[in-house]
Parts: sequence; C-alpha cells; structure tokens
Amino acid sequence: MGVVEVLDPVQPTRAGGWKVDVSRGERNGRVSSEWFNRPDDERYLSLDDLWANVKGRSERSRSRVVQTADIRVEAARDNPERLHLMLPKAQEPVAPTHWAFGQLASIVGAPASYLRQLPAPLAGINLQYGLTNHRAEQVKTFETEDGRTELRAVTGPDYGRIHDFELVEAVQRIAGNGTGDTRWKVPGVLDWSTGVYNPGVEISRDTTTLYASDRDVFLFLVDDRNPIEAGRLPDGSPDLYFRGFYCWNSEVGAKTLGIASFYLRAVCQNRNLWGVEDFQEIRIRHSKYAASRFAHEAAPALTRFANSSPQGFVNGIKAARQQIVARTDEDRADFLRKRGFSKAESGKIIEKVLMEEERPPESIFDFVQGITRLARDKTQQDARLDMEGRAKKLLDRVG
Repeated sequence: MGVVEVLDPVQPTRAGGWKVDVSRGERNGRVSSEWFNRPDDERYLSLDDLWANVKGRSERSRSRVVQTADIRVEAARDNPERLHLMLPKAQEPVAPTHWAFGQLASIVGAPASYLRQLPAPLAGINLQYGLTNHRAEQVKTFETEDGRTELRAVTGPDYGRIHDFELVEAVQRIAGNGTGDTRWKVPGVLDWSTGVYNPGVEISRDTTTLYASDRDVFLFLVDDRNPIEAGRLPDGSPDLYFRGFYCWNSEVGAKTLGIASFYLRAVCQNRNLWGVEDFQEIRIRHSKYAASRFAHEAAPALTRFANSSPQGFVNGIKAARQQIVARTDEDRADFLRKRGFSKAESGKIIEKVLMEEERPPESIFDFVQGITRLARDKTQQDARLDMEGRAKKLLDRVG
C-alpha cells in the first residue's frame, strides 16, 4: 500500500456509493440503540433545528441551590394524585418530571419506585420527612418554564452542569448544519444486497441520527463522501473507511458527557456501525469542574479529530498488515495461547481468517480481524466486549 488517498466525492467507484467489506472490524450498536428507542418528537433533521430546541429550553431554565429543609411537598390542587413542590422564594409550585422525582427520592434515600405506587398525599409525607432530615442540607435544582414550571433535575450542590446546547454548538463549529454543507453529515445507508454504501440518502425521521429528549442529546455524524483507502482486500479492491463520531450529554444528570471517534466502513438502515476500527472515547462526569474540562479537553479533541489527517490511522493499519508474527500452525497456536486464548478459541480465530482471506493468519492485522469476527459470535455482551478489547489491545501494540 502506498500513500494514503482521500478520494474526492465527485466520482464514486460504483453508481450510488462505494463497495465496502463490513466483515472486517467491529460492529458497534450504540447508535442503533438510540435510533430504535427514539420517538418521532425526539428526532431532528438538522443541527440548526436541534440547537434551537435545546437552546430555547436552556434560556427558559434556571438553576439554584436551596436548603432541603425549606422545600415543601404537597399534592397538586388540580390533581390530588400528583405531587408538587414549593421551593424557597418561588411564587408558584413546580411539578417534578419523572426523572427529577427519581433524583429527589434517591438524594433523600427513598425508593422512588415504591413512592410512585403510593397515593400522592402519603408519598408526599414520606418525601417531606426525607427532605427535612436530609444530612447534606442542600440540593441544586434545575427549573424550566414551558407553560408551567417543571423541575427537570435535582442534584448535589456541586453538580457541574454542561448544557445540551453547548455540545451542539461545539459540533456545529465543525459540522455546520449536519446535512452536507460541510464534510460532516448524517450518514447514508448500506445496501446489504450489493455491499454498496450510499452516502447520498435523504435525511428523514427514519434515517436521522440527531436526537434530543427532555433528558439528553445524542448526535452521530460521518464524513462519508470522502473514503479513505487503507490497504487492499483479497480480491485486490480497496479497503475503504470513513471517519465518524458520536457524542452525548445530559444537562439533568441522566448520563455523562462523552465523545467517541472512530473509523468505520458502513452504516446500515438500522444505524448499526460496521467495520469499526480505532475507536477512541472521552467521558466527562458532571463534577464541579466539568464545564472547564469540556472547554479545554472534549471540545478541542472533537475539532482535532474533525480536522486531522487519517495518515496515522492508515500507517497503523499498514504496520499491522506488514508485521508478520506467525508462518506455521505452531506459530499461530503459540501466538494466540500467549495472549490468553484457549485451544478452541484459537482454532475458531484461525478458521475465521481462512474463510475470509482464503489463507491462515500471518500478520497482526490478520489475527485482529479473526478475533473481532469471533467476538461477533459471542451471545453474552461481557464476553464479546472482552474479546473486542483484546483485539484492540493487540492492535495498539503494533510497532
């Protein structure tokens, strides 16, 4: 393989997209899980629309630290089966969301699932007792005005909030509207019947990968009009990759902030990622200095990946292909045994490579591909992740 080549998007190798080999690399189902579970009102067709929603929500919100003993719990006047909270210096009661009620119950050490089964007045008595006797004394509330005032989050007083719109803005700086006005866009779709990945699929609520709920945001974008050639397939055709990343956040404490970057070969209709290589991830807990870490660590890392050359990745693949570690059956068995694989697993790994490459594994790259293919057959998630981790560790040691 020669120098890395980033192909222009004007002349795909086959009408409608590029031929890819998704039998290689790992499968990642994180985006598919999001796609499957999001209702229509949580799906957005552009970053602009997504930003407008979460930005407007933030502008209607406020956060403050209050004494837990000063919070009053009461049944709603218009619905005796629903609880409201009266916060210090507030003119009107606030209605806790399902998520915020769970947070509040957790803070005072009460089982939220049990409280939800009780009549509201009785649940209120129990919750009021917990608040009055809460040893930590303070909580941070996050209230949003939307026709009525909702209590969307209750956290510890040192919770470091990163607003959802801040993450969306960081993505917009490199991806524009996320619809193709820059290199980064909502992904296309793999045609399983032909093995062709088509980046030019219309963005709809069925295909979008831009999501937001009252608890979180999740975004997945790819640079899929500029394939990267990193070696050749057994038939001599190019082994093509695309760059991709997804990121997530919850301004109400439902999850960390995170960014994952990687190279992949295709995205299918169900938004599974196929042929994933070089997966890297950053997670930031919403601790006291979370906003500073986001500004100085996560956002710059996203920009660096978006603007970086794929040369390092391609060189790593090239080195893995060139590093021969086994030429005989005895070498192959010994290589895998030293890395913790059983005799049965070793036989299956070698068999996987034989089926795909029509030759036994010789290079680091061959063994990595065999291990990741075997990992897909694992029915237990822990076993699959363990094997994928061992494959990544092996590739990381190249050179």
